[in-house]
Amino acid sequence: MRSISDTIERLSKLRSAHGPSPLFDDRLTDLGPFGSNRGGLEAKIHIPKGLMPRAPLVVVLHGCTQTASAYDQGSGWSRLADDYGFAVLFPQQTRSNNANTCFNWFEPGDFRRDQGEAVTIRQMIETVTSQYDIDRSRIFITGLSAGGAMANVMLATHPELFAGGAIIAGLPYGTATKVSEAFDRMRGHGLPGPDGLQALLRSASPHTGPWPSISVWQGTNDHTVVPANALAIIEQWRSVHGVQHPPVTERTNRHQRTVWKGADGREALELYQLGGMGHGTPIDVPSGYGKAGPYMLDVGISSTQHIARSWGLIASFEKRVNLDPGKSHEPPASTFQSPYASENGTGIQQTIEKALRAAGLMK
Repeated sequence: MRSISDTIERLSKLRSAHGPSPLFDDRLTDLGPFGSNRGGLEAKIHIPKGLMPRAPLVVVLHGCTQTASAYDQGSGWSRLADDYGFAVLFPQQTRSNNANTCFNWFEPGDFRRDQGEAVTIRQMIETVTSQYDIDRSRIFITGLSAGGAMANVMLATHPELFAGGAIIAGLPYGTATKVSEAFDRMRGHGLPGPDGLQALLRSASPHTGPWPSISVWQGTNDHTVVPANALAIIEQWRSVHGVQHPPVTERTNRHQRTVWKGADGREALELYQLGGMGHGTPIDVPSGYGKAGPYMLDVGISSTQHIARSWGLIASFEKRVNLDPGKSHEPPASTFQSPYASENGTGIQQTIEKALRAAGLMK
């Protein structure tokens, strides 16, 4: 069994071995003041030119050893925002808080409602929402690894803020209260049972519903945050969503998507299991969104695009005119067939877009 120090050393070496790219394109800017900042974080944003009023907001949390800009470069969120007209907020960890720039999802002073890093991220969201006239009913959050765990912290402690969340290689809320426990949970040791997981979620806030939709992404060959955590996250959220029926599973190539519907018939939970993928965010380089690198894994499916589509960010907004004629971000046909597409090639996405065009809302 690897020690904590060994795991940290391997993460740091992998990051430093690649180093910053000389062609690195930093597309983010500083948010500026955003409240008391009790959690001691930094905040980066990307606001597309000519952002329309009442636009959606996506909050994106990087993983350990990463920066906000590096994660944006790898995932392609800001480029997708340019094409479809939504704002993106990137909280960023500081080395004074965590030497490996991990969000402190396992520190009680940071993962509780109205405390530490959790309240600081809430303050960032409030600042962006006020400054840019964000639609408060369309705020979403996603993150990788420690960022995924922190995304789950925000979803659990401030569920009233979010319409949906996507947790990539993350962990269930409240299951660790110190570093040694955090590494045990990452390995799948000591995870609570269903009742314990659901009790932790219900104790995180006084909220009684409605609840944000939850999307969980996990590599089947992830040895850093083992797949048992993905299943535990689903189990943690099942009860509040009133999931009553067996899930529906769809398989494409090596990948599998499982969906649970809530009592109202809507898709409440989904789990993507990426066959053979290790620890990282799944991307599809040919899509034009994202670049391969440390923890950014080209496995033929863009989690960024699929997550945005599930939140209605792609289906509900016409792709904006490309401001740079020398670059095109139009995604070509992917080798991964969308799980939203039916066998005859006309799925939910196509149906929605057809209806929008008929109504004069899309071209």
